[in-house]
Amino acid sequence: MLNIKELYRRNMYGVMGTLIFHILLMTGFWIEELHFKIKTEKEETILLDFVLPPEKVDTPEPEKTQGNKNSTDQKNTYDQNMGSNRAVNDAMKKDKFFDASYKHDIEEAEKMVSNVNKQLSKKIPQTKKFEMPEAVTEGQNPDSIKNTIYSGKSNIHYFLENRFHVRLPIPVFLAKSGGSITVDIQVDRAGNVIKAEARSSNNLKDPMLPLYATQAAERTVFNSDQKAPSVQRGTITYRFVAQ
Repeated sequence: MLNIKELYRRNMYGVMGTLIFHILLMTGFWIEELHFKIKTEKEETILLDFVLPPEKVDTPEPEKTQGNKNSTDQKNTYDQNMGSNRAVNDAMKKDKFFDASYKHDIEEAEKMVSNVNKQLSKKIPQTKKFEMPEAVTEGQNPDSIKNTIYSGKSNIHYFLENRFHVRLPIPVFLAKSGGSITVDIQVDRAGNVIKAEARSSNNLKDPMLPLYATQAAERTVFNSDQKAPSVQRGTITYRFVAQ
């Protein structure tokens, strides 16, 4: 027992040195391993930031018979998967009902334009001028001429303040049926009727009466009066006699 203690005492520093050496050696290995792991993780992180595209894999030629069928099925599956990632413009899809309706609308619009062009290309027919007798007061004494010259049961009455007729067409015998038409007139200072418009009248058996009355009023001439309004308004009433 004394020999062992003596032996331990003599070799104590050597044992402690050996133990410390191994501890330092193990610590060095552990630090190196830890440093290696940290370096590896950093490299992996950097690699993730710079991922290269996958290399193109050469597709082997399809085998005949059964091999071709498998290859076709794989291609269809691939196309379907790729198709799910494609953008599709639904407006490009043809709708038979929409196409037919749109075509019909276009045709109708073209017909309408064609009809309008035909109507515009037609010459506007001139209104026939009807012949009618006239009452003329030219050369008569103005003081003896009054607008009541056709008063009473007369077929023509006009009202134009302080003016008298010089030329007065008489259309009342042109109609096949009777009726009364009043025409609003506008007269200038020279005595010319610059505007004539027949009033609407109901229960007319002859639709030509307003036209006869309007033409007669347009041809009517009154005396010149420079003191009159530049546009003087009045009326002429025609009572047509059935023939």
